[in-house]
Amino acid sequence: MRLDELKVGDKAKVVKLHVSNREVRRHLLDMGLTRGVEVKIKKVAPMGDPIDIELRDYELCLRKEDLSQIEIEVIN
Repeated sequence: MRLDELKVGDKAKVVKLHVSNREVRRHLLDMGLTRGVEVKIKKVAPMGDPIDIELRDYELCLRKEDLSQIEIEVIN
């Protein structure tokens, strides 16, 4: 499953980043999106993009395009 497929309030664990652009991949890793980190969908913009996620006790707002490249495992 991909991170952009979750609904508001859903939680997941990051499994893998499928980002081919090295700069974008490094940027996501620097922001804390590493393997095993738990994320929660906080808010979605009215038009569906960007999406606000919570991880490591802070919030991060990312484009849906970037979230679609992050493989996750849903947590109940």
